Amino acid sequence: MGKVNLARVDERLIHGQVMVTLSQKSGVNSIFVVDDVVAKDKFMRDLYKNAGSRTGQKTIVITSDKAKFYWDEYEFKEYNCILIAKTVSVIYDLVKHGIPMKELNIGGIAQKDPEKDLLVTKSVYLNKEDAQKLKELNEDYGVENIYFQATPSAPKSTLKDILSKFDL
Repeated sequence: MGKVNLARVDERLIHGQVMVTLSQKSGVNSIFVVDDVVAKDKFMRDLYKNAGSRTGQKTIVITSDKAKFYWDEYEFKEYNCILIAKTVSVIYDLVKHGIPMKELNIGGIAQKDPEKDLLVTKSVYLNKEDAQKLKELNEDYGVENIYFQATPSAPKSTLKDILSKFDL
């Protein structure tokens, strides 16, 4: 049985030294990029597979539905992965479906709606809805360690610190 060693939300998905460093995490043997648009576009899928191969890890690019199916049918086989998605909503949906994860790193989210999105770290804009989802993942779904950190060398912000900005 495989597992999610680390989940990450980052709109850039796989990029630069960040993934190289994260992929060296103990026990990791693969990277799962979960993104419906990228998975359905052969050029983009190949681009991310090639970027992931530079980490030395097997890189699998799949849709959310395929990730759910792969967990339900095979429990990710022998893959101990870094699972990366562009949005909190995708991670939330996967966890609610039953894919267990203990550690979630929020790395980079751009501003979408200036009326609703709050800059919570140098690289993360969050709205109250996503903040509530993160709180729920932590309190109700066993995602024990949720933190905000753009790069492994950057300072970490805790979920508690970020939720206080939303009075949650």
